[in-house]
Amino acid sequence: MSIEINAAFDGGNIRTVGSNGDRIDLEIVKDKDSDFYQWFHFRVAGARGRKLTFRIINAGNSAYAFGWPGYRTRMSTDRRHWRAIDTDYSDGVLTFTREIETNLVWFAYFAPYTVERHNQLIADMAAKPGVSHRELGKTLDGRSLDYLTLGEGPKQVWLYARQHPGESMAEWWMEGALEKLTDTHDEVAQGLREKATFHLIPNMNPDGSYRGHLRTNAAGVNLNREWHAPTMERSPEVFLTLKRMDETGVDFAMDVHGD
Repeated sequence: MSIEINAAFDGGNIRTVGSNGDRIDLEIVKDKDSDFYQWFHFRVAGARGRKLTFRIINAGNSAYAFGWPGYRTRMSTDRRHWRAIDTDYSDGVLTFTREIETNLVWFAYFAPYTVERHNQLIADMAAKPGVSHRELGKTLDGRSLDYLTLGEGPKQVWLYARQHPGESMAEWWMEGALEKLTDTHDEVAQGLREKATFHLIPNMNPDGSYRGHLRTNAAGVNLNREWHAPTMERSPEVFLTLKRMDETGVDFAMDVHGD
């Protein structure tokens, strides 16, 4: 059985450029219309019982090459549980070797937070008492920009995350924040809801997340640099969020990133 490497799925990113026995050479694909790249996420099939070495040969020219020393690749056999594995970086090449013990295995830059998981999060949270959902508008790829509100206090608190889609831990953080704030048995959360109204956008960049981008949206735009003059043609995610912020006012805002 031949080894198959695939990244044609939600959040996937990799390109196979060659192989030599048990060594497979790969490249990370750039964000669309951008020079940014660093996020990778791919599946390996047909390799059970083999010890394979994966080399990402263009790692040295990625957006933040200084972040590779000491970095550890994430690996999963079920897409639910991810663990960090030994990884080497030298001469611009990121290398990791694994004995494959299962029919399928996934590797990623960080533990992925897929658009599908985001959709489930929104469905779960929108069904909770005291939570309202609104679609602020559409992204360039036609995805929903989901916006949740909860609490009844006078302070207007904004929490928004993942302008940079490759920073997947930002949405894991948002999931935890929502679970905390909606816990009706949590006295701290209850006090916060009494003092503030929370406005939450768990994923500011669903297009980039689905496309497997590191930093940009479907137009190759870094949303974190668009707040001075966003447009619906270039950065609707920021345009729509800023418009809603102007309507509600903002006493406190947290822009959640991570790396």
